[in-house]
Amino acid sequence: MNFDPFVIPFCVGVIALFAILLYKYMVWILKFSVEEKIKILKGIFTKKVFIATKEVLMESLLHKRIFRVNPLLGYMHTSLAFGWFLLISIGILEAKIHSNWAFNMPYEPIFYKFFNHSLVGKEHSAFFNFIMDFILLVILSGVALAFVKRFYSKLFGVKKTTKLKPFDKFALISLWCIFPLRFFAESFTSGVYHNGGFLTGSAGHFFNLFLPVSVLMYPAWWAYSTALCVFFISLPFSRYMHIITEVLLIYFRNFGIKTEREFTSFSEIEVNSCPRCGICIDKCQLASVNDINNVQSVYFLKSIRENEVENNVAANCLLCGRCQEYCPVGINTNNIRVAKRNEISSIENSFEYLKESEIKKCDVIYFAGCMTHLTPAIKKSMVAIFEKINVNYWFMDSAETICCGRPLMIAGNIEGAKKLMEYNKKQIKESGAKLLVTSCPICYKMFREDYSLGIEVLHHTQYLLQLANHRILKLNKIKRHLAYHDPCELGRGNKIYSEPRALLNKISTLEESADNKEDSLCCGGSLGNTQIKFQQRDAIMLETLKGLTINNPEAIVTSCPLCKKSFSRKSIIRVADISEIVAEAMSSQ
Repeated sequence: MNFDPFVIPFCVGVIALFAILLYKYMVWILKFSVEEKIKILKGIFTKKVFIATKEVLMESLLHKRIFRVNPLLGYMHTSLAFGWFLLISIGILEAKIHSNWAFNMPYEPIFYKFFNHSLVGKEHSAFFNFIMDFILLVILSGVALAFVKRFYSKLFGVKKTTKLKPFDKFALISLWCIFPLRFFAESFTSGVYHNGGFLTGSAGHFFNLFLPVSVLMYPAWWAYSTALCVFFISLPFSRYMHIITEVLLIYFRNFGIKTEREFTSFSEIEVNSCPRCGICIDKCQLASVNDINNVQSVYFLKSIRENEVENNVAANCLLCGRCQEYCPVGINTNNIRVAKRNEISSIENSFEYLKESEIKKCDVIYFAGCMTHLTPAIKKSMVAIFEKINVNYWFMDSAETICCGRPLMIAGNIEGAKKLMEYNKKQIKESGAKLLVTSCPICYKMFREDYSLGIEVLHHTQYLLQLANHRILKLNKIKRHLAYHDPCELGRGNKIYSEPRALLNKISTLEESADNKEDSLCCGGSLGNTQIKFQQRDAIMLETLKGLTINNPEAIVTSCPLCKKSFSRKSIIRVADISEIVAEAMSSQ
């Protein structure tokens, strides 16, 4: 067994890191519900564990999602994460091949060149020298990029970085020091013993020309070990907690654990998995249009970790899902915001107006939704379509516009939302309907995800396409060029992209805008933001409108009453819901 006192700081850091992480993780896991714990136990013995392992490799080490959005940022993260992983893995292999011991101490691969500096001529030594030096060079390039990003983030396409707390600074500085110190320690050792690869060997020869490398070698190894110690002890209390916690998150998520509307210990794991890469800042329209740079998900999650959540930060969000779509960790920031709004909400509601109403036995329920009643052309079109196909339907909220409950929920009043849900659920079940159709994507998401109705729920784009495909609804071609806008809730929120396009292509010529599908921009009218000013909403809407009209369409078509209402205020061309276009194209036969 090899030993030297300079390995003590490293060992202390490793032991402290594992002890702190074990405590934190056990506290979070013990708070899981019995159902969640059963899911985890079952998941360990299924193929889900292999799926999760693959995701860890692709996202935690290779950072595939970051590469997709920002290749330079992706390389920086990958060079550090995957590079360090390879340095340790290949170091273990090298130590095992060249060691006569059956068991190596955990620190030996880390400080291998100190304990084994007479490998010249040994089997595979040249290969290991080259590959380890190459990996170290890649990591050093990543450290250099990380240093530049901290002070010149705009070069990476990142508008702003987060402020660092003391432990963040300790962890960051120590991380910046770890690999340069390893480079100097191995180079000085190479200068003394005339070994090393193309990087450390050449550097050692160079340093030996003007430095007392034999004197500097030992302090360099001490400095390297100390930097590792400081980083490991700082990690659980800093932004770098994400490095290990993200792995835990990926496994639990693949085992079926989900983010709920209430803040749970799984939410804590998600919050601590945020790498603060800054991608969400650039994707946020509040930042790009209104120069609001303190409420984006990275800042919101940071405020949770630091127990400094403020209502103006939690509530100032469109809940459009653009940040969530591109988050490299896949954190459900929308649900976390809703949960935190619920904790600080002081909204009280009276539901005395909820009275028993006449329930019609039917096959199909049509639920227009509050915003559809404020854009009456949509509900008129849907009623005309229902009458045309002669279906036994019930316009559930035709007279008394009872809300689905989602606006209350995203405002943080979850208990109020539940009361509305119970009222609606009772009526739906008593109707005997087998299908519920809604025109509002917000209602659609709510009925599908939160109601547990036991019947099929469709947005009207899906329903109308089914009618057209089965020739129940016959459509004529309309010679128009239309631009389609993907609403946030229908698109990113429910992954409904193909149905509206397939429906419009049956009727007319569809012009795609640059920002479509997952990249679609918000109309600015979101009910999710209770802090934004009217002028700021207009700025967002006009920017989105500009992108939709770039190809000079004859009309803008959307599938959300809120989007239609927002665009209609300023658009110089017609804005229509897809149901209106379908109603116009209905065959008279």
